[in-house]
Amino acid sequence: MLDDGHQPLVVDPGDSAPVLAALAANPLVLEAILVTRHHADHVGGVDALRPHLQGPVCGPKRGCILQPFVPLEHGEHVDVLRLRFEVIDVPGHTGGHIVYCIAPARNAPILFCGDTLFSGGCGRLFDGAPARIHHSPSLRAERPGGTGARRAHEYTWSNLKFARAVETANVELAASMACCESRRASGLPTLPSSVAWERPVNPFLRCGDPAGANRAREHGTPSRDAAAVPATPRK
Repeated sequence: MLDDGHQPLVVDPGDSAPVLAALAANPLVLEAILVTRHHADHVGGVDALRPHLQGPVCGPKRGCILQPFVPLEHGEHVDVLRLRFEVIDVPGHTGGHIVYCIAPARNAPILFCGDTLFSGGCGRLFDGAPARIHHSPSLRAERPGGTGARRAHEYTWSNLKFARAVETANVELAASMACCESRRASGLPTLPSSVAWERPVNPFLRCGDPAGANRAREHGTPSRDAAAVPATPRK
């Protein structure tokens, strides 16, 4: 949930209960709902929130979002809470998956990634084409390093353990795992992170790196082409 002190919006409300509790605790009227993809853990709370909503439900044009909703595709924008949300098409996890990026004044940009990019990993392939899994996380990596990343799930620890199996000699990974373990031991979340944090540790952002490409070839990737590498570690 984001709010400007007067009106909030929510991204991917898989469950309506925490949103309704927040609305009740802070008497605000929901301004908009932004959805990245059609799976229940992202849209399960949408219908229960509609009576509390005075603006649109927005989602991917190629997704099966329950009507009514505003269909969005790459290059379009959503203007809400005096912010402009850039819509980016990221097929791979699902065929119809979008993410939203905002660049608040005097603050670093923020990506709402859905399931296309996790901390240290990426979402599994459902109905997206395998070749596209490279394009989608790479599009995230092209963003400025300070860009914040807000994901739908916290799989950081298990993702980093897998990443160490891909790049056994990656020193940055060892340090990131130690940091992650320390935070969890203190009862703290490992999220959010940034694009800069992801670049040296996320194997799906490092498909052009020789170590990752060689490891993928050991497990059956037919070529060193960066677009062919991601399907093998994801499998």
